[in-house]
Amino acid sequence: MEEWGKSQALVIALVNQKGGCGKTTTAVNLGASLAVRGERVLLVDMDPQANATVSFGIDPATLSHTIYHVLVDHGEEEGPIPLEMVMIPTNVQNLDLVPSSIDLASAELELVTRIGRENTLRKKLMPMKERYTYVLIDTPPSLGLLTLNALVASDAVIIPIQTHYYALLGMRQLLRTLRMVKEEIGHHIEILGVLPTMYDARTMVSREILEGIREYFGEKVFRTAIHFNIKLVESSMAGVPLFLHNPSSRGAQDYLQLADEVIALAQGTSRTPARP
Repeated sequence: MEEWGKSQALVIALVNQKGGCGKTTTAVNLGASLAVRGERVLLVDMDPQANATVSFGIDPATLSHTIYHVLVDHGEEEGPIPLEMVMIPTNVQNLDLVPSSIDLASAELELVTRIGRENTLRKKLMPMKERYTYVLIDTPPSLGLLTLNALVASDAVIIPIQTHYYALLGMRQLLRTLRMVKEEIGHHIEILGVLPTMYDARTMVSREILEGIREYFGEKVFRTAIHFNIKLVESSMAGVPLFLHNPSSRGAQDYLQLADEVIALAQGTSRTPARP
């Protein structure tokens, strides 16, 4: 991508309508790795399951306000709640979180009649973009109105894909959605990269699927592949990103390498796909 100026955050949505592809794991651990590299990062949890929120050891049930209250105006006397009011620091220096909760599940219905509903998140993010170098948005496993809001608010997307059979199913629908956002809404979103996840180099299946992903997406595939690592699951259960839970693990090193690649791309550095 063209070099991006650091006066405003680069906004990246993590998108794949297929669940279980490592989307939330990537949002949390890429965010932490960028922060470890000294970048100022905001992570926005746009998934009603709130898994990104829980991954930082935060119980959504204890929160008085979440992203739901930012997106949906219930006519409070003080007016719509600004994003800054719900932001909370995480256990990673330089990384802040806009948390989610199950309440967000009703936002699709509550937004559907609003004029310009697809621009709601973009407008709420605008005042915050000068405070961060990266904004990551974790999206739900669907292509509904919440994901549409994330896409319209974003400059680019990262698409995590499992190196399993059927991984490429649904990709045409996702790419059609990206084209629709450009053609019907007038907002161009670049594919920053396609990220192979849950890669197991010991199996022929993983190697073959990785080759298929590289053939399908070409140079858009990240050099980094996220290897299958049980430590990623353990860190989520512990409520801390993997870099804090086990910094020497393969998964932590994979995400640090991905962070370096994202930073290079944001600075306009070219890359050539390489095998992990």
